[in-house]
Amino acid sequence: MQRTLKTAVSFSGLGLHSGRPARMTVRPASADYGIWFRRTDLKVTDTLIPARWDVVVPSKLCTLLSNASGATVSTVEHIMAALAGCGIHNALIEIDGPEIPIMDGSSAVFVDRFLAVGLREQMIPVRAIRVLEAIEVREGDAVARLEPSEMLEIDFTIDFAEKAIGHQAKHLNMANGAFVRELCDSRTFCRQADVDAMRANGLALGGTVDNAVVFDGDHVVSPGGLRHADEPVRHKMLDALGDLALAGGPILGRYTGTRAGHALTNKLLHALFAKRGAWKMVECGPTTGLKLPGMGVARADLAAVA
Repeated sequence: MQRTLKTAVSFSGLGLHSGRPARMTVRPASADYGIWFRRTDLKVTDTLIPARWDVVVPSKLCTLLSNASGATVSTVEHIMAALAGCGIHNALIEIDGPEIPIMDGSSAVFVDRFLAVGLREQMIPVRAIRVLEAIEVREGDAVARLEPSEMLEIDFTIDFAEKAIGHQAKHLNMANGAFVRELCDSRTFCRQADVDAMRANGLALGGTVDNAVVFDGDHVVSPGGLRHADEPVRHKMLDALGDLALAGGPILGRYTGTRAGHALTNKLLHALFAKRGAWKMVECGPTTGLKLPGMGVARADLAAVA
């Protein structure tokens, strides 16, 4: 069955790239509403922005959504991952600024608050997107691929010259709370040289070592070091789940990313929906429903992060 929050939850913090403070409230919504954002600070005709793959616009380092009136919201990937990973299908996200608060650089704060207030089942079946044919997109040595599977699987590989990151690969079956237990606390990461370059160009103005893992050569600059030895690849998987959640429903398929980022994952969704016969919408019965991300998850799972 579809699910929403039992009650509204509020957050506040700085945007990672803009450095601007924002207050955000995630509200329950009716069945079949989906996920929408509302800019409460704007006076444009339409302040509602759908969380959908076809309203993504090109942006550096994050996922940015825009509606026909020009209302935008950026860095949506972590909140979208939290919603998908908790199995929340319907919500209205009100925000008084252009960028989602970065919090600690992961989805853990969102997940903790969602599970703390609890979820309400709605007596409408979940409709999922079943992948029927393999679809692949490439840009240089970066690859993103979707292929058939009975449930959502994510397989990701990264390669960085820095020894502290290096080659990392991980595969997860995302059913039954795997996101909460294994991915949700993994933080965004960057190299110190990248931070310096971004700030020189007016980006990453809200970024600190408290909301991102910063690497400098072979060293981890952020206090406390890594939460996981392979935290960077886990965070890339978190990002992928958030970007795939813009498909308009849970995906039943295997996603493989090799050095892929936000733009390539969105390009993959465009390729999937553009190919007739490559996918179909299915109604999830009890057996399939149990395979969806977030089904059966509890707040106690946060203490079991791998």
